[in-house]
Amino acid sequence: MRKSKTWLLLVVSVILSLAIAGCSSSTGGEAGEKKMNLKMSVTVGNTSTWYKAAEQFAKEVEQETDGRIKIKVYPNEQLSGGDSGKAVEGLAKGTIDFTYNSTIIYSILNERLGVLSAPFLFSDLDAVDEKLNGEAGEGIKKILREIGVEPLGFGQNGFRQVTNSKVAIKSPEDIEGLKIRIPGIKMYTDLWTELGADPTTMTFSEVFTALQQGTIDGQENPIDVISSSKLNEVQGHMTMWNYSYDPLILGMNKKKFDSLSDGDKKIIQTAAENANKFQIEQARKLEEEQIKGLEEAGMKIYYPTDEELSQFKEASQPIYDKYKDVWGEDLLNAFQN
Repeated sequence: MRKSKTWLLLVVSVILSLAIAGCSSSTGGEAGEKKMNLKMSVTVGNTSTWYKAAEQFAKEVEQETDGRIKIKVYPNEQLSGGDSGKAVEGLAKGTIDFTYNSTIIYSILNERLGVLSAPFLFSDLDAVDEKLNGEAGEGIKKILREIGVEPLGFGQNGFRQVTNSKVAIKSPEDIEGLKIRIPGIKMYTDLWTELGADPTTMTFSEVFTALQQGTIDGQENPIDVISSSKLNEVQGHMTMWNYSYDPLILGMNKKKFDSLSDGDKKIIQTAAENANKFQIEQARKLEEEQIKGLEEAGMKIYYPTDEELSQFKEASQPIYDKYKDVWGEDLLNAFQN
């Protein structure tokens, strides 16, 4: 009888040990020892500063976790069929783990994020850095967390400039009647209508041909897009007015981030900080070279005076009156003051 009890205890002990071992292996052991294969979506191609920074981010995370956490980077929105809006929606839902996207795209998820695209909000890059690294930037991060995204810092797409084939834009009067292609968000439509233009939205892949054929007179984008798309071949004028800043956000699905150990969170945050710093440095260096290249290619580049810029700002004021409640007065004040 004693042998039977001893044997029974031994069997129970073995079963319990196997059960515990099975639970450990299914979760990867301790939280800090999880093995994960994650996916990151990038809007643009693999020659861009965005993609290069994303690759650096993935490499550092893999190295610092001894290969436990691997991140595969997909350029050109391959994970969302080329649709940036679906990419950020996938990020919030958790079908995509990381993205590098413009806040213009993130504003699809919450209109308050559109404040970063407000006209003439930033005077220069120093003002951008100050605000995004301060209280105003924290306000943006809070909104992102509310919609299911853990913000891992800001990158740079850059200030948006205007090009056209007809006239050097020096005042609001020069914009009147121009057919300008703009991003498909309502604030930009309202702004360009207010400035007297005839704004239209279209897929960017169609823009070069539309400019070439005269279907539209001009467009607006950061320098990198203007240069890499060779718009100087169909646009003779560009005005460097820095009318709207376009930051990037390196975002991670918040539930995924919250599931990590403190150690892995720190690794990802540090790698993201390094990647964003690299991306911004490369973007700013590249922009200087691209502006010079556009000038050498024959594009006439105009730099408005402070007095001329004040005219554009005054003409844009109705947009602030209209969108102040949409963006949130407190958040807007954080950027303006």
